[in-house]
Amino acid sequence: MRLMGLDYGDRNIGVAVSDAFGWTGQGVGVVQKRRDNGEFEAIANLVREYEVSEIVVGLPKNMNGTIGPRGEICIAFAQELHQRLNVPVHLWDERLTTVAAERTLLEADVSRKKRKQVIDKMAATLILQNYLDSKTKR
Repeated sequence: MRLMGLDYGDRNIGVAVSDAFGWTGQGVGVVQKRRDNGEFEAIANLVREYEVSEIVVGLPKNMNGTIGPRGEICIAFAQELHQRLNVPVHLWDERLTTVAAERTLLEADVSRKKRKQVIDKMAATLILQNYLDSKTKR
C-alpha cells in the first residue's frame, strides 16, 4: 500500500512516493503541467507503476488557516484527480513546505540551478512525509 504525495505548482507538480510500509516518502520526479491536461495521464502512469493506493495533495493555506485562491485551485485539482483515477485523494496543509525544502537545499550548499530542478520533488516529499508521520502518531 503505497501513498503518493503531490506538490501542485503553477508549472510543475512535484511527485513523491512512500515505501511499501508507508513509513517514508521519497521524491520520484516532477510532472510538467500541460495545456491538454496531460499531467493527469502522467500521474496515472506513476500511480500504476508504483502501485499507489492513495494520493496526498498539498493544500497551501494562508498563515491564518484560511484557504485562498491558490488553495482553491489545489482543491479543484485534487477533486479532478479523484474523479479521473478513482483513488482516495487527501488534502494536506503544506504551509511552509517549499520554504523548508529551500532551506534544506541551501544548508546542503546546493547550487541555485540544481535547487530549481529538485525543489518541487523535495516539497512533495515533505508533504508526504508529514502526512505519513501524522498517521503513525495516532
